[in-house]
Amino acid sequence: MSALKNKVVVITGASGGLGAHLAMDAAKKGAFPVLLARREDQLKIVQKTILKETGVHAPFYILDVSNPDGVDQVFSQVLSDQQNIHILVNNAGYGIFEEFAEASWQNIEGMFSTNVLGLMACTRAVLPHMLYRGNGHIINIASQAGKISTPKSSVYAATKHAVLGFSNGLRLEVAHKGVHVTTVNPGPIATDFFTLADKSGNYVKNVQKLMLQPSHVSEKIINAMERPVRELNLPWWMNVGSTVYQVMPKLVEKLGGKSFRQK
Repeated sequence: MSALKNKVVVITGASGGLGAHLAMDAAKKGAFPVLLARREDQLKIVQKTILKETGVHAPFYILDVSNPDGVDQVFSQVLSDQQNIHILVNNAGYGIFEEFAEASWQNIEGMFSTNVLGLMACTRAVLPHMLYRGNGHIINIASQAGKISTPKSSVYAATKHAVLGFSNGLRLEVAHKGVHVTTVNPGPIATDFFTLADKSGNYVKNVQKLMLQPSHVSEKIINAMERPVRELNLPWWMNVGSTVYQVMPKLVEKLGGKSFRQK
């Protein structure tokens, strides 16, 4: 029997891409996925597909994580309806690839509001409940960009650096209180993330062969739900580069050269 049997798994950004895959895979493991996102039409499609393939009714709630009042209201409703939240997956987020000198303040603020403050707001909404129960698991979707920043992703990478810093500190705060914190650091995933992030299509074209499939990333995260880990890095070889970068940043930046400028 899966360790996820009958567990309530709340997933932000669940209307498509990785979030939708996670919801489906969690349901197949006997969990009870709760879908949160802004797009009601897409949430209905995900909900219907999960019900058809697994027989599990996955409730959904409309939520823009960048609205802190909305976060508090929705999570209060989820807790009222479901009684428990065993696992929170902070998956909502987006990026826009552009050089900082050309970036609008609206885009900068928007990425931080969603990727960082929204993630923190959702975490704050469930953490007291988990601490009171003495168990729970928070999974924050960060990025390899949070370890190595590259041209045209300076702001996006900064948000993911913040997610890593927040997650690492939080992990230590709750380490002996029964709550696990996992960060997931994937490389590029073949989802609609790049519809907004890479409007030119150049980056997708350049790294298409290296892109991770969302089904593969979802499978690894589901495994981490069943057996919590500190960090999940995908693909493994990209994280080797990130690790070397921490020791020899000047050398890696020099050798990286063209590969860092694929956007």
